[in-house]
Amino acid sequence: MLKSFTQIIGKAREFGQTTISVAVAQDRDVLLAVKAAQEAGVAEAILVGDAGEIKPMAKEIGLIDGFSIMHELDLKQAAKTAVALVRSGQAKILMKGLINTGDFLKAVLSSEGGIRSGRLLSHLTCYEVPGNPKIIFYTDGGVNIAPRLEEKKDILVNALTALKALGISQPNVAVLAANEQVNAKMPATVDARALANLYGSDDSFNGIVEGPISMDVALNPEAAGHKGIISNISGNVDLFMVPNIEAGNLLSKALIYYAGFKIAGVVLGATNPIIMVSRADTAESKLSSIALASLLANSVKRRN
Repeated sequence: MLKSFTQIIGKAREFGQTTISVAVAQDRDVLLAVKAAQEAGVAEAILVGDAGEIKPMAKEIGLIDGFSIMHELDLKQAAKTAVALVRSGQAKILMKGLINTGDFLKAVLSSEGGIRSGRLLSHLTCYEVPGNPKIIFYTDGGVNIAPRLEEKKDILVNALTALKALGISQPNVAVLAANEQVNAKMPATVDARALANLYGSDDSFNGIVEGPISMDVALNPEAAGHKGIISNISGNVDLFMVPNIEAGNLLSKALIYYAGFKIAGVVLGATNPIIMVSRADTAESKLSSIALASLLANSVKRRN
């Protein structure tokens, strides 16, 4: 059981410094994240971008080792080069720098030089909850706007694969909706029931998927009892699946700013983990995201 980000960082450190390929690295916040990861013994980096901008930035923040620079002025080409480093195995993690998200993802998803896996890209958010005995996960509040059922299947596969790599082999999954009743006028409830039925009939899946399930029932057994709902996961959920990006985004912001949750995140669905940090993320959050990506990047090695 993963209990804290400190534990995640410690486990990532056991693998030594995992190499990150940074696309368009002339970004102070990104370089600060690289520095924190290097100092924590979690990662080193190949910085792809304008060396004339990267070098003085690195010097200013005190990043003096644990990295190399590949000079490339063209932003789109820098993204392609960064992706190619991951594709060739020279790096295990891809990180977005100072480049438009669309151009960055175009390089990731290129049929020729990208790192497609055949699955949909999706975002997995990891939270350290004050007073909670374990880390919890949410998907997908960062990439897919209004996923349909087939896309939700991919999103759930991505998340469950990641949880398994992190040692959570029997996850409890809550597929969230506004209530527990299937209502054709509320597509989220229809999709949630379909996902629950899909995994309920899968003998190879060792966890529990319940849906549709409301947030209060997922979090609190007393709420479930008050509503007369029998749930096998109430109060003990590992993964919450939100119906759309609005729900995930609003929930995440509320948890961070009102409830004081600590956060990390990674983009899944490519051949390797992808990090896209926000300027609003704390330094601690950025380091935790890199450590999380490092654990996932090294999961094949761990299973073998």
